[in-house]
Amino acid sequence: MRYCRRFRMEFSFAERKLELPVLPDGYRFVAWNPMDLDRHATAKFQSFQGEFDSQVFASLATLDGCRRLMLEIASQRTFLPEATWLVSRAAASGTVSPLVDCGTIQGIASGRDSGSIQNVGVTPESRGIGLGRALLVKALHGFRNFGVKRVYLEATAENAPAVELYRSIGFRLVRTTYKHMQGAAPVES
Repeated sequence: MRYCRRFRMEFSFAERKLELPVLPDGYRFVAWNPMDLDRHATAKFQSFQGEFDSQVFASLATLDGCRRLMLEIASQRTFLPEATWLVSRAAASGTVSPLVDCGTIQGIASGRDSGSIQNVGVTPESRGIGLGRALLVKALHGFRNFGVKRVYLEATAENAPAVELYRSIGFRLVRTTYKHMQGAAPVES
């Protein structure tokens, strides 16, 4: 069996000042709309396709899996639309769609005091320009406006850029766990 190390990280509104979400020119936030479920699923799939997390979580490895995952998240009684966002930009002229979705994030309120970020995904061609930070901060504002006191997320330790991003925003490590990698071949000794 293969395992990966996962970090559970927490952001506390009492301990940290929340910055404003800032997007690069030409990008915009798209608020949650149930009609956009497939857009979130597609952005999630494009973000995780071929990445390590798609080996850890089989649902991230296929578009159909991402659709099922988005439906499961959005169907939860504690789903928080205020913490669920897309980031889009205008498509090149002459393309079928007027927008290109570049990133997605989803939130769930675990109660009035805490919430959890389900997934943060930015497509490979859109990385390195601040979209992940903007999505996280925008979602945190949604959690805060809902009255949540702390927000949790989990990150695969091997995804060092994501872990560093979370730390730079104010998330702190609260627990390390080991997750069995779904569908992974056993490690030979």
